[in-house]
Amino acid sequence: MTSASAAIPQPGRAKAFLRLVMIEHSVFALPFAYIASLTAMYQWDKNVHWGRLLLVTVCMVGLRTFAMAVNRIIDREIDARNPRTAHRELVTGAMSVKHAWTGALIALAVFLGAAALLNPLCLALAPIAVIPMVVYPYGKRFTNFPQAILGLAQAMGPVGGWLAISGSWSWDAVLLGLAVGVWIGGFDLIYACQDVETDREIGVRSVPARFGVPAAVWGARVCHAVTTALFVWYALATDAGAFFWLGLLIVAGAFLYEHSIVRPHDLSRVNRAFFSVNGFIGIALFVCALLDLLVRGLSV
Repeated sequence: MTSASAAIPQPGRAKAFLRLVMIEHSVFALPFAYIASLTAMYQWDKNVHWGRLLLVTVCMVGLRTFAMAVNRIIDREIDARNPRTAHRELVTGAMSVKHAWTGALIALAVFLGAAALLNPLCLALAPIAVIPMVVYPYGKRFTNFPQAILGLAQAMGPVGGWLAISGSWSWDAVLLGLAVGVWIGGFDLIYACQDVETDREIGVRSVPARFGVPAAVWGARVCHAVTTALFVWYALATDAGAFFWLGLLIVAGAFLYEHSIVRPHDLSRVNRAFFSVNGFIGIALFVCALLDLLVRGLSV
């Protein structure tokens, strides 16, 4: 007799891999790499270089895909013990570890290839960008602050986006990178609150597991206040115009809304805060930054 589970069609390997790495979540960091790249283009010759922008996109998606795949591979035993993550592809068997590694290594090769096409400095620094991506999933095993490692990993996106265009270091890009890293680390603090009881049971380390949900929520609020301050600093450093400042007002309003719907004793709307609000923040600020650069003379 054929089992009910066998009668359910399994997704193809490519589809399962895209689900594994949650490819749609590129929306969180990619807009900020674009902001950095376009600002560097504006300062360089005020022209959009579409080929370079495409390579930045390939780099960002490739590295993020590698990072997510490695994260899922390393965490598969932990995921199997957590009811919230027990449906993930490496746990259910929809994707094998071998195929996940194949996808991860292809994504890594794509990232390195695109970095090589950009400029020698991007290629030279590319391995450094990979390190925190691999260290992060192990972070929950040795520190109560794995979000700090995640923030460092995410901060590299805008810095890399700027380097891809200018070929030289920029402290303005570092400011934007820090803002993004603190922002993502902050909302990951909120996301981690969902697993606090399971994490304590199986020994996973995190801020909410060690210090409690209220401390994590307040930590996220502090992170997002710091993020706002860093965005302001970046706007001042790059002589941003009215549209960018409008974007910062929208971001500040989104942060206030996010923290109004997530409270220490009410986590029922965490997914709305994590996916909807934070996705909106990245897109809204990118649109405003692009409009600002166009008004100031960026030519497409």
